[in-house]
Amino acid sequence: MSVHRFAVRVYYEDTDLAGIVYYANYLKFIERGRSEWLRELGIDQARLKADRGIVFAVRRVEADYLRPAHFDDLLVVETAPEAVSGARVVLRQRVMRDGAMIFAAGVTVVALGAGGGPVRLPADIRRLLAGEAGENRP
Repeated sequence: MSVHRFAVRVYYEDTDLAGIVYYANYLKFIERGRSEWLRELGIDQARLKADRGIVFAVRRVEADYLRPAHFDDLLVVETAPEAVSGARVVLRQRVMRDGAMIFAAGVTVVALGAGGGPVRLPADIRRLLAGEAGENRP
């Protein structure tokens, strides 16, 4: 299974009064990692919405905060798919600093149609996603 890596620098705006990364900002970091992973796979989210009326939405996040990150740290967001089904993608995401994991998350993303309900991912998109994870059908 291939792992996508995306570098993130911690800026002052990412920190709280204690000088560590504010907990909610890890969710922003992993969102950027997912977006860049999709971009690298050749999935243009704006075009997917415009042409097919499909957007991705986070359905579930299970997060573990293991160690704090600080101003000016260089972090690496790792994204790896675990399962792809009709309308759902399950991902494992980690935030690393100097090779050590400081944050881990399991993220379930679903495809939504124009009406806001779940829709089946088009076969070509599923193939791109499944090329990394292998297709799993419940």
